[in-house]
Amino acid sequence: MDQRMREAVRYLGYGKNAVDDQTLRLIAESFERLRSVAGRKSVYRIFDLEQPDAETVRFGSLTVKSRNLGKNLRGCDKIVLFGATLGIGVDQLLSRTSKTDMALTVVLQACAAALLEEYCDACQEEIRAELKAEGRYLRPRFSPGYGDFPMECQKELTQMLDCARRIGLTVTESLMMVPSKSVTAVIGAGTLPVHCHVQGCEACEKTDCIYRRDTL
Repeated sequence: MDQRMREAVRYLGYGKNAVDDQTLRLIAESFERLRSVAGRKSVYRIFDLEQPDAETVRFGSLTVKSRNLGKNLRGCDKIVLFGATLGIGVDQLLSRTSKTDMALTVVLQACAAALLEEYCDACQEEIRAELKAEGRYLRPRFSPGYGDFPMECQKELTQMLDCARRIGLTVTESLMMVPSKSVTAVIGAGTLPVHCHVQGCEACEKTDCIYRRDTL
């Protein structure tokens, strides 16, 4: 089972339990369907970062009060604003499938989440290589809604990234993303060589890391 399959299984909530052959076939079928409709797009911008105290983060025109975000960004002097989407075709596939096959829809949802995570990891690797040339190291992605990082910041991030025009991503008044399989995040960058796992704290076994975000 490759990493993509393992991530889908994780999103389906199997934990350490064995996965039956029928589910594995549905996962493989779902990835194939998603491959044909996904329109992956991403955008990022790099800003200077200020942290006047442990709970205040400033970049661009935005000031955020968040102890968890401040902890994640400790020691950074730059911040990467990042947005990514799998596109509206995935939403349309999920909508069609939900009318005829709910079991497949559940698997499609899990596979789409895994596909988005894989794409974000690949984008972050490109950003990591760019900033490494400047002598900077990345922290894990940190999205609005993690810990006490306000979900309302999704709107500001999408506006600062011009997501609507550049990748077709918008945020509704109720803070839902359209397309739904999308993400916004910030990524700290600093000269301190902290080699955080690209997939973030959920995938890292170093539970005593000072940069580890709280249980989400």
